[in-house]
This record gives sequence, structure tokens and C-alpha cells, in this order.
Amino acid sequence: MRTLYQFPLSHYCEKARWLLDHKELDFVAQNLIPGVHRAFAQLKTGQNKLPILKDGEQFIAGSTQIALYLDEMYPEHRLIRIDPKWRAETLEIDQIANELGIHVRRWGLAHALAEGDEPLEIMIGEKGYLRQFEKISKPILKTLVSKSYQLDQEKVEESKYNLDLTIASLNKTLIENGCRYFVGDRFSLADISVCAMLAPLLELDSTPWEKEYAEHISQEFVDFSQYLLELPLGQYVKRIYATERNARVDWRGM
Repeated sequence: MRTLYQFPLSHYCEKARWLLDHKELDFVAQNLIPGVHRAFAQLKTGQNKLPILKDGEQFIAGSTQIALYLDEMYPEHRLIRIDPKWRAETLEIDQIANELGIHVRRWGLAHALAEGDEPLEIMIGEKGYLRQFEKISKPILKTLVSKSYQLDQEKVEESKYNLDLTIASLNKTLIENGCRYFVGDRFSLADISVCAMLAPLLELDSTPWEKEYAEHISQEFVDFSQYLLELPLGQYVKRIYATERNARVDWRGM
């Protein structure tokens, strides 16, 4: 059985889950504790980040590397077309989306943690030591997250600036391609990457970022989410999630 080591709320891990689901490959989503995950990641892959896919004896780190590995080992339902032109365009959009994801995460987390502890509740999970000692673990986890993702005001404002620029650029690219897909006339890694990175800003139903209580969302976040939904890019993300995101594994993991 394949294992995807993940954080439930990570959009990079959502991207990896989507890659595996698109390939119709069986896997389990195994949660790791933020901060503590570094030792495991370093031991298995020589780096500190998730997602990590274990397939047999192979450990593959990073969502894009997982995509490349899956296309090589399981060529059915290709994520990247073989044609050099389509391949280059797909990987270019994927890289832009990966960089966008950094700013989405920082800006979104800063707002979410300012409004309440819901992200921490999901990170802690329903059981285990973190839940058993949540009065201690929650403030420690909040400090770790704030430090790891640089949630200071200057960095958050810088990320908002980059968000605006990249969203405008991706919106233009999408329009130029007819608004159906990002590269050519087929669903690909480019679409998964862009949609997974932007999903936390739209809080779509049946995603890890679905909000049950609107009063816990800041007005600034609500306004930006609405602005994005009014763009062709936002409507595209909503449509792709509705038509292409056939999730086979619970994002909450275990």
C-alpha cells in the first residue's frame, strides 16, 4: 500500500492527494506532527518538507517530484503530456503555482490564526498525544507554525502583494487559453497545481478549507475571496474542483 505523509491543511499535500486520485492509485494519508515531521523527512528524503510519498521502497519528496514519478511509473492518465511544448508549458505553470502557494499559505494562515484556532484544531487531530495535552500543545504548535511560515506583518504584506500580481498574471494566461484549461485542451498537472494552491482562498465545499461558521472569517479575507470568485480564474477553480476532483481518500488522514 502506498503512503502519503502529509499535513491535512497543506495545499501542497492536497495537490499530492489529487495527483494520486487522478491516477486512480490506492494510498493512505498519514499525518505527521508539524515540526516533529522534520526528523522523519530528513531521514527518509534528505530534506525537511512534506508531502512525501512512499511507494514500495521508494520515498519521493515534493508534489512536483511526485507528479513526475507517477507519470514515469504509472503512465495511464498522464499528468504531463509527452509533447515537448506542452510539457514545458505545464511545468512552467506548475512552478508559478508552487511559488504562489507560499504566499497563499502565509497570507491565509495569518488571517486564520488571527480569527481563531480552527487550523490548530485540525492539525492536532481528533486523538493522540497532541489532543490529550491540547492545553500545552496548542500554544506550542501555534508558535511553531508562526515561526516556520514567517507570519510576521512585513512578510504577510509582502505575500499579499505577490498574491495580487500572480493571480492577475494567471487570470490573463487562462483567458488567453480560452478559460477551459491552462495548457492546451486537456486537464493536466498545471490545472491541479493552480487549483490546489488557490483553493484555501475560496473555501470551497468538500475541501479542507470549507468554512462552517462565516462569523469566524475576517472581512478582508471574505472580500478577497469574493474578488477572486468574480474573476474567470476563480470560476475556473470552482469548476475544476466540481468536475475533476474525484477524491478517493479522506483529506483528514490518520
